[in-house]
Amino acid sequence: MTAPIEVSGADTAQPDAVLEGVGRKAIQGRSLGQIAWLRLRRDKVAMTGGVVIILLVLVAVFAPLLVKLFGHPPNEYHQELIDPTLGAPMKPLGGMSGDFLLGLEPTTGRDLFSRIVYGSRVSLLVGFLATVVAAVIGTALGVIAGYFGGWIDAVIARLMDVFLAFPLLLFSIAIVGVMPDSMLGLSGNGLRIAMLVFIIGFFSWPYIGRIVRGQTLSLREREFVDAARSMGARAPYIIVREILPNLVAPILVYATLMIPTNILFEAALSFLGVGIEPPTPSWGGMLTTAVSTYQIAPYYVVIPGVAIFVTVMAFNVFGDGLRDALDPRTR
Repeated sequence: MTAPIEVSGADTAQPDAVLEGVGRKAIQGRSLGQIAWLRLRRDKVAMTGGVVIILLVLVAVFAPLLVKLFGHPPNEYHQELIDPTLGAPMKPLGGMSGDFLLGLEPTTGRDLFSRIVYGSRVSLLVGFLATVVAAVIGTALGVIAGYFGGWIDAVIARLMDVFLAFPLLLFSIAIVGVMPDSMLGLSGNGLRIAMLVFIIGFFSWPYIGRIVRGQTLSLREREFVDAARSMGARAPYIIVREILPNLVAPILVYATLMIPTNILFEAALSFLGVGIEPPTPSWGGMLTTAVSTYQIAPYYVVIPGVAIFVTVMAFNVFGDGLRDALDPRTR
């Protein structure tokens, strides 16, 4: 008869230790948001754009403090520092110094640093708010058209075509040009900012509306939507609880890419003289003033132009990186 095999205590398996993972890092699950953040963090270009965006927002929020510490009031004249013959700053490099970090505005002698900082407020405010208006309208109509289909989809699709064919720039110039001095309790540049936000946002919703409609057409055929229907869920519940959460990523990505477009549109309207009224600082308005002085002070064209370029580039590269992080299949 064969003797039983003896097993030493050292070789005996220890279930608790094995389950806890001796000498190894425990495996942790990650949510979709954490996975997207890891992908985005690896994209150095997108992260650089995100840092620039955060800095721009901080500059706009703390503009009064920055101007108090490093500049002069944006509408304060310093004509004693301007050459009365040429209309240009007396000091080289456009008057750049410790007191005037970006130099002086030709003819008036206003602080360019202060005007650039305060101009960021107008550009970012119009860009963000107009994007919010367009996203809300486009998402609502896009989801309704994609989910219900039929004649509702046909009507909304034709409405999108009408808005896309509308001459937005000419319409904006016409509306702002005949706008009254006060309306709905607003006046001055407050009324102009509200009108710019409404015009840009209201006529830009079809771009995001088409994307949301296409995504909704795909989502409404998915298994989880069929399961919700089989359990007796009504259309409002399915749209709010099942479809909209799956639309957050494409809406967020496209909204990020719409903001620089809206900033450029506001700058174009201000450049054409139908945007923000002077003396309120605006990057587009500064370019308008620079047209008449670029021969004696070419730097005055460069500074607001670089501000617009950096802002638009930062939003574009961050939007591209965010799209790749949320949906790697788009690479």
